[in-house]
Order: sequence, then C-alpha cells, then structure tokens
Amino acid sequence: MKKMSNESNLQVTLSRRRSRLLLKASELCTLCDAQISLVVFSPSEKVFSFGNPNIDTVIDRYLSRVPSQKSDIMEFIEARRKANVCEINTQLTQINKTLDIVKKLGDELSHLRKDFETRFGWTFSIDKMNWAQLEMFKKALEDPRNLVAQHAINLVIQYTHTQTLPFCVDSISPSNIPFQHQLIPQQGQMFPPQYYQKHLLHP
Repeated sequence: MKKMSNESNLQVTLSRRRSRLLLKASELCTLCDAQISLVVFSPSEKVFSFGNPNIDTVIDRYLSRVPSQKSDIMEFIEARRKANVCEINTQLTQINKTLDIVKKLGDELSHLRKDFETRFGWTFSIDKMNWAQLEMFKKALEDPRNLVAQHAINLVIQYTHTQTLPFCVDSISPSNIPFQHQLIPQQGQMFPPQYYQKHLLHP
C-alpha cells in the first residue's frame, strides 16, 4: 500500500474511510458483543480513537495480559445492564399483549353497547348515571323479566288446570313457553294455597 502524494485527496480519503471504519467497529461491538479498540492517525498527527467498553481497558488487557479490577467491575455492570434490559423487554412485551387484549375487549363492549342502544332505544352511558338513574335503569331491566316469569307461571297453571300441558314443568324457560298476551287472573285468585303446595308451585 502506497501513501497518496496529493494532500487534498489524502485528507478526503481519510475522512471518508475513517467514518466507515468507526461504523464497522461499532457494528461489530453491537452484533458480536466484541471488545474493540481502534486508533487512527491523520497526516497532521491528529488522533482518532474508538473503544468498547473503553479504549484504555482493552489496551491494558492486551499489554499486561492480566484483566484489571476495573475491567471486572465494568463487565459485571454491563452484564447486569443487559439482564435488566432483557427483563424490561419481557415485561414490555407482556404489557403490550395485555393492552391488545384490553383494547379488543373494549371494542367488543362498545359494539355490544351500541347494539343494545339500537335495539332498546337507550342512548345514554351507564358510566355517567347518578344513583337515582341507575336504580331506574335496574328497575327497567327487572320489570320485563318479572312480567315474563309471571306470565310463564300463569301459563303453567292454566295448562295444568285444563290438563293440556305440552311441556315439562321442570324445564320452564322462555324458549319453550308459547308466549301470548292475554289477561290471566292472579294465582291466588284462581287456586287455594294447598294447590300450589301439591304441584310445587308457589304464588
């Protein structure tokens, strides 16, 4: 290898190659966890250096062939730092997964709420209700359920009285009751209490 005679070209080439050389050394340290020291002298005797973990540690290691106490401490600190980074990355990954699950559940709840509002015409938010509004909302949900249960019991009594019951009394559910809107007397007005005890039906 011959030194360039043109000083201008020499300086430009040095600057360009020095940057690439330092970049390659940094990449080797990152990818291979290597300990590297690099010293570059310019034509004007200006010194450029690079070292990982630092240039003095690497030079002392090869000059004395005995690892210094400072180097051991630095290695311990570096190992601890890497362990902490690995643990933090694991926690971050788990948190991101949890956030994705929570976001998905939130989207599903939002979809269900919109569907509920579309069906029943309620366009208010439960989170913004006060205590009185929540009580009214609870009653509005319970009243239809109680009416359906009362109507089902009345139908059972009616079919039992006429002995034309088309289904089993023990399997009463909204899916197997022929729901019909009709005026049916209250249970206490139709039969005495002994009748309900006999048939395991309580008013």
